[in-house]
Amino acid sequence: MNNVLLLKLHRWITFVFALPLIVLILTGLILSAEPIIQSRGLPAGMLDADRLSALLQRFDPAGQARGLSINASGQQMRLLGVNAPPIDLASGEAAAAPDRLGDLLMWARRTHEHLLGYDWLVIGSTIARVVIMGIGILMGLPRLRNSLAGWHKGAAWFTLPLLLLSPITGLLMAFGWTLAAPPPPPLRPSLPLAEAVRVLAQEHDVPHLAMLAQRGQRMMARIYEDGELRFYSFTPSGLTPMPRNWPRLLHEGNWSALISGPLNVIVSVVLAGLLTTGLLLWARRKLRRRPVRPTSAPSATGTA
Repeated sequence: MNNVLLLKLHRWITFVFALPLIVLILTGLILSAEPIIQSRGLPAGMLDADRLSALLQRFDPAGQARGLSINASGQQMRLLGVNAPPIDLASGEAAAAPDRLGDLLMWARRTHEHLLGYDWLVIGSTIARVVIMGIGILMGLPRLRNSLAGWHKGAAWFTLPLLLLSPITGLLMAFGWTLAAPPPPPLRPSLPLAEAVRVLAQEHDVPHLAMLAQRGQRMMARIYEDGELRFYSFTPSGLTPMPRNWPRLLHEGNWSALISGPLNVIVSVVLAGLLTTGLLLWARRKLRRRPVRPTSAPSATGTA
């Protein structure tokens, strides 16, 4: 195919989807830091099964909470499904100050996944990103030069596998393709939240717990273990590990927080740079002044 046509498609698709792509890339950059921050867990001795059960009894005496989430960086816990304040895990009291980092991560996740309620726009923009990269591949290997266009092409080609992995795994997540075996059957009836804490504490470290919640018919736990965010399900045989959802682990950078987290940061920075330089190249081309053609002088014959 003609490279001139490919270049026009490359530029115009980028221009049309520029705004949603900017939002997705910036929120993705914020979320890239989450595994690095959260995988460290809470300080030793801050939380165990007995203390967590006591906090549940105090802030949810009716046992109506459908789950809990723990933000290790802010050392706060939120109860899900009930009107309870955030809990300061250091003091055991209602948090006096807002968890700004936790709120930022929560906002970034909701925006990144739903884009203000327009899920179709998230999927469409992600597909557009794959198409843009595919067109770039079809245009062939670049000539590396010390120019804005040269840096744009060089950065894209040298990080191409990582750049492609991000939107492809995102689309697999959006369509619910886990590439994993079916999960084990859930425990019915589900355990109360306080009892689930007791079962979990028998085999796992409570300070590394990220979430414990009811998901449909299944009580699930998310725990950081050796830098990986593992999912567990409560089954009749006890707490059973869920099959690894590799698209989610790769996309979120939770397969090895100290490696995958920085890699996701690099991918987000490169994507932001590519989008910025691409728009600058497009704008520079459109705003460039075209040279004025000199008017030809009248010929002697014509004058006569």
